[in-house]
Amino acid sequence: MATPAVVRRSLRRAGRRTNLAILLLLVGALLSGPLLFAAAAPVPATLARVGHGLAGVGLVVLVPWKTVVILRARRMRAASLALLVLVLVCLGSGFVQVFGGYGRILGVSPIQVHVGSALLGMVLAAVHVVRHRPIAVRRSDLSRRRLLTTGSFALVGGTTYLATELVGRLSGSAAGTRAWTGSHRLAAAEIPATTWLLDRVPELDTSHRVQLPSSSAGVADLDVRGTAVTARLDCTSGWYADATWTGVPLSAVLDADALGRAASIEVRSVTGYRRRFPVADAERLWLATRLEGVPLTAGQGAPVRLMVPGRRGFWWVKWVASVELSDRPSPLQSPFPLQ
Repeated sequence: MATPAVVRRSLRRAGRRTNLAILLLLVGALLSGPLLFAAAAPVPATLARVGHGLAGVGLVVLVPWKTVVILRARRMRAASLALLVLVLVCLGSGFVQVFGGYGRILGVSPIQVHVGSALLGMVLAAVHVVRHRPIAVRRSDLSRRRLLTTGSFALVGGTTYLATELVGRLSGSAAGTRAWTGSHRLAAAEIPATTWLLDRVPELDTSHRVQLPSSSAGVADLDVRGTAVTARLDCTSGWYADATWTGVPLSAVLDADALGRAASIEVRSVTGYRRRFPVADAERLWLATRLEGVPLTAGQGAPVRLMVPGRRGFWWVKWVASVELSDRPSPLQSPFPLQ
């Protein structure tokens, strides 16, 4: 265990290796974050969540060392302090999201602050790296002593992460009931009206029709043919809800021969938002009209939304305008919508 004297000596030597460690941790956090947003299955989501958490704890542990580096570097002190503040805001909002659960203050949730500060931090970090002299990896960094130091740091970070998880579970906080994606549970009746980026909630009536490749489907017809399906909606806003939806699978409204000739299925919202899916998923894609037996509200995607069990919320296209068959493979799209 490091003594105060050892820590003080280490702080005095803070410099290149501190910056290198922080750079690697930031890269790890930036890679694991999007992966956590995209992952829905237990194993990849858990691995991404743990990796993201370890990177965050590692950054917290290195804050004292980075502060020493900043105080020495007068030429870049302002930019370094601004980057440090953004990193602290990002870390702080992340901890609030984990322990406080899903919520909004002035219309903004902790996860939005977390992602927003991370994106701003990426820009500032890139500028910081370009202006900073190159951080080279030296042969001495691979010495037995340095590897032991690195191992000790990793042990402290891992132990801190496990202790944080344990405290969260034993304290009865919201952290103890998170899903493997890190999302917090909401009741079906509490599902908020979420949109993607700058979209607005449109008001559509029951005369709305979903355009299909060779026909159209009315809301009443879909509602009558609907089947109850239990599925989890896990939103990247930091919440999930297990609920019973009523809908019709796309395989029941699309021509089988046309499906066989297509490469993908594209579902588009009246807002212009769209997602493309493999043709093989037609039986697992549902046009839903009800939630818990009650017609969808505007905020929930009324009158028709896409239900996609096993995928994160940004795949669940709301206010469906059309379902189209495409000759473009489904992977040929941005992992996250850009619109």
